[in-house]
Amino acid sequence: MYAMIDNSLFKDKKAVYYTLGCKLNFSETSTIGRTLQEAGFRTARRGEQADLCVVNTCSVTEQADKKCRQAIHKLVKQHPHAFVVVTGCYAQLKPEQVAAIPGVDLVLGMDKKGELLQHLHSLEKREQGEMLTIPTKDIRTFVPSCSQGDRTRFFLKVQDGCDYFCSYCTIPYARGRSRNGSIESLVGQARQAAAEGAKEIVITGVNIGDFGKSTGETFIDLIRELDKVEGIERYRISSIEPNLLTDEVIEFVATSRAFMPHFHIPLQAGSDAVLKLMRRRYDTALFAAKIGKIRELMPDAFIGVDVIVGTRGEEEPYFEEAYRFIESLDITALHVFSYSERPGTQALKIEYKVTPQEKHRRSERLLTLSDDKQQAFYARHIGAEAIVLLERPKAGHPYHGFTDNYIRVEVSDPAARDNALVRVKLGDFNEDRTALVAEILSFV
Repeated sequence: MYAMIDNSLFKDKKAVYYTLGCKLNFSETSTIGRTLQEAGFRTARRGEQADLCVVNTCSVTEQADKKCRQAIHKLVKQHPHAFVVVTGCYAQLKPEQVAAIPGVDLVLGMDKKGELLQHLHSLEKREQGEMLTIPTKDIRTFVPSCSQGDRTRFFLKVQDGCDYFCSYCTIPYARGRSRNGSIESLVGQARQAAAEGAKEIVITGVNIGDFGKSTGETFIDLIRELDKVEGIERYRISSIEPNLLTDEVIEFVATSRAFMPHFHIPLQAGSDAVLKLMRRRYDTALFAAKIGKIRELMPDAFIGVDVIVGTRGEEEPYFEEAYRFIESLDITALHVFSYSERPGTQALKIEYKVTPQEKHRRSERLLTLSDDKQQAFYARHIGAEAIVLLERPKAGHPYHGFTDNYIRVEVSDPAARDNALVRVKLGDFNEDRTALVAEILSFV
C-alpha cells in the first residue's frame, strides 16, 4: 500500500498524455488528466521536458500493440527523465511485455486506471517497471469518467467490460466482465457537465446496450433519465449491439428531446455463416430489421456500421454475400477493419485464412461503397436548414461542426464561436468533399 500523497510534491510538474484506441480510452485519459491537474500537474507545452508521461493503450489488433510499443519508445526518447506510466488494454493483457520496455516505470492494470495518482508516491525513475495488475476475471470495479478533453463534446462512460466472448475479440480479456455506474451517479455527472458548459454528450462504453449488469437497471431507463438533464442539448449513442438496440430504444430516440438521430451499429459480417463463426448474437435478418425500423421513424438518421473483413472462415463466396447485403442496406457509412489474429481467441481454431492482399482488396471495395453512400447522404441534404454545434478549428481552418444527424459542416463567418448552436443553410461540398459548406442564419 502507498502512503497518503502530498500533492505539493506535484505542484507545477509537467505531464504529457498519449492515447491509442477507442473513444472510451480518450475519455478515460481526459479524466486522468483532470485528476492530475487537480493535484498540481500541468500539461507540458510543446518543446518542454515532461516529468510524467501517461500512455493509455489499445490492444484490439496486432497493429495496435505495435503502435503502443512505438508510442512508448518515442515518449521515452523525447522525455528521457520522465516517470512513465502505461495503462489500458495492452497493459492489462501483456503487463510483463510492457514492463520490460526500457524507460517504463509503472504498469497499471484496468482496475487501477482510475487510481494513478495514488500510486505516484514519487516521480523517481525505477530500474525496472513495476506491475500493478490483477487477473481480468477478478476485475469488478467501475471507474467513472465524464470528460471533455480537447473537444466541444463531453464523453460520458456509462459501462465497461463485455460478457460477449466473440471468437475474434480480446476485449473481454482486457476490460473484464460487463459492469456499469448507477443511473443516479451518471445523471449527476451529466448535470455537472452541463454546469461546466457542455451542450453535447456522447454516451460511451464497451457494450453499452448491456447496461445494468451491476445495478439491475436498463439502458432505456438510463437514456430516459439523461434526456431530462437541463442544459444538455444533444446526446449521441456511440455504439450499440444490434441485438441490444431494442425497438423501444429506437422509438425513444425518435421522439426524445435531446437524443440525436445518429446510430453506430456493429455488423462485423454480412454473411450469416461468418456471423456464426464469429459467435455474434444476431443474424443479417435481425440487422436489416433494425435498419428498417430506424429508417421508418427517422428517415434522415445517420447510420454508421462497423465491418471486419478477412476474418478466419470468410471464404470468397461469403464475402460476396456480405458485400451484396451491405450494399442493399440504407446506411450512411462504414467503418472497415481488417481482421487481426489475437492470441488466445477461439477464431484461431478456424482453418480457412484470408491472405493480407485479399483483406486489402476487400477493404478497398467496402471503403469505396462507404464513400458512395456517405456522399449520397450528404448530397441529399444540400439546400436544407439544420442546427449545428460549432467546434473550434485548427489554425487556418474554418469553424466546423455537426448537424443533429452528423453531417460535418464548415462555416466561414466572423461571428462563429466555439460551442455555439447555430441554425445554418447547408450548401455544396467543400473542396475535398469531406463536409458541406454552410451559411449561418441565426444563433439558437
